[in-house]
Order: sequence, then structure tokens, then C-alpha cells
Amino acid sequence: MSHWAKVEERGIVWGMHFLLKVYLLFGRKVLQLFLYPVVSYYWLINTTARKSSQQYLQQISSLQTSLPLTGSLKESYQHFISFANALIDKIAAWSGGLTLDDVEYNGREPVVNYMEQGQGVLILGSHLGNLEICRVIAKLRKNVTINVLVHTQHTEKFNEVLNKYADSGKVNLIQVTSINAGTAMLLQDKIEAGELVIIAADRTPVSGQGRVAKAEFLGKMASFPQGPFILALLLKCPVFTLFCIKENNKQVIYFDPFSDDTPVPRKQRTAAIQQAVEKFAKQLEYYCLKAPLQWFNFYDFWQSENE
Repeated sequence: MSHWAKVEERGIVWGMHFLLKVYLLFGRKVLQLFLYPVVSYYWLINTTARKSSQQYLQQISSLQTSLPLTGSLKESYQHFISFANALIDKIAAWSGGLTLDDVEYNGREPVVNYMEQGQGVLILGSHLGNLEICRVIAKLRKNVTINVLVHTQHTEKFNEVLNKYADSGKVNLIQVTSINAGTAMLLQDKIEAGELVIIAADRTPVSGQGRVAKAEFLGKMASFPQGPFILALLLKCPVFTLFCIKENNKQVIYFDPFSDDTPVPRKQRTAAIQQAVEKFAKQLEYYCLKAPLQWFNFYDFWQSENE
């Protein structure tokens, strides 16, 4: 089985570094002149990512026939261009190029209320749209600290480069390959300090040894990591999902309540985790159908564990 960490990260970090330098030196308009050649090259050489993009778009088409998608090569290329534009937005968010005026919110009031009370919150994100908008979220309140879990060393290294140019020191990056007892203890301290913890819940563990659960996603069974949902039980704090998609040239953030801090009896935890995975898969599906070209998982998401 070709794991996502080996497929997507390979050959792309150098391009991200290059785009960052161009953006910092010349701005967004000049960066777009370099954007298409870089993405076109990646689209041409990475057969696995290209085919996975087509597979995903075909799944979207089969589930939502009203959308003008078929999974063609042209649409796959548009998918990659959408990813490239998201990279620019990622860079802009981290370097201060995005402001609160560039962002719209839906459902943020409960999250803000928890922050004002000093209550830590766990946020489940995904690779839909621009999760790096958390840089802008950090400006919502003076005393907000955000902790973002990143899964690979490539991501961590690139984010370290971005962090040098970031206009806010309130975002901490925590590199983890799997969720274990040590991770849970560290994050419990963050929650108890009233901080936000953000983790993507649509990627199976990098180590390949973590626990996964099956859930229906876009009409087929797919593997989701259990780690984020185990954390949701262990941390005993309010949990929200965060989906950020670009609409009408604005970053639109959707906060949805996911679970509260109600204790779950030990005998019911396995069932509770499965239910949570299925619930998240449905929410992710909803927003993918809302913005199909903005979900960026360029590997076979429906691949069975035995392949």
C-alpha cells in the first residue's frame, strides 16, 4: 500500500520553497506567473497524484450528478491549479498577507465564548481548503494560543520556513507521526491552559501502525485515523470541526460543533469512536460537495489496507 506521506510529500517541498521566495520578493501577481509551470510540471510527472485526483472527482460526480464534473484530465489539472492557488493563500496567511477583512466566519460564537472563559478547545480540520487560516484566527483575541499538529518532517520543515516570516507568534507547530500517550499528555496541558489544538482528521497515521476505522465517504468505504477521535475522548473538552473554503475571493471558515466534554464509559468508547469517525466523514463529504476542487488529498483515499 502506497501511504499518502510517501506519495504527496515527495517532489513538492522544493516547489513550495520556491513559491515562498517569489511571493516574499515580488508579491502575489508575480508569483502567479511562476505558478502554472510549477504545478503543470508536478501534474505531469506525478502519475499517482494525477490518477488519484481523477478518481476523487469521479466519486464526486457519481454522488452528485448535478455537479459539472466527470474526472477528466482537464478537471484534474484544474484541481491541481486550485491546489496551487491554495498554496498562495497558505503563504499569504502565514506571512501576514491575509487580514481579518479577508475572512468570513460561520458558527464561531461558541468557540469565542469558550476562549473567553479560558476553556481549551480541540478542533478537527482536514485538507479541504486552507487550514493555515489559523494564523488569522490567532488575531481574534489577544490571548489566544493555537497548537497545530503536523504529520511529517517535510511539512514541519516547510512550516518552519514560513514561521520565520509570520507576523504572529501565537501558533505552535507540533510534529507527530502518531497519537500516543505522550502526545495526549502534552495536548492535555495545552487544553488545560485554555489553548486551541488543531489536528487534521482525514489522514491515516504516518507510521502506518496506528489504528484506523472505516467509514463511507463519497459513496465508498475509506480509512480514517482513530487518533484524533480518541483524543477527543481523552482530552475531555469541547470539540469542533473547522472547514475553510474559498468563496467569492474570501476565506470562509465554518465551525461546526462536534462533541462536548461529556464522559464516555470505557465499555462504550469503541462504539463512540466509530460513530465519531462516521460523523466526521459525513461532514467532510458535505463540504467536499460544496467545494469539490478544494480537497487536496492526491493519493488513493479509498485504497484497502491489504493492497
